[in-house]
Amino acid sequence: MSLTTILLIILVLLLIGAVPAWPYSRGWGYGPSGILGVILVVLIVLMLMGVFTPGAPPAA
Repeated sequence: MSLTTILLIILVLLLIGAVPAWPYSRGWGYGPSGILGVILVVLIVLMLMGVFTPGAPPAA
């Protein structure tokens, strides 16, 4: 299993957990989903700049 697959699985689980639909997370508001959105935007910007390329071997 590659690092990209693991990161995608973790991201999906975090997105599902951040949805304020369950009783334990109703009081959280938009905080968790906002934080995940910022992380996603940062990753997209890094990918567009060529700093982070999922699936590529680490630079030596």
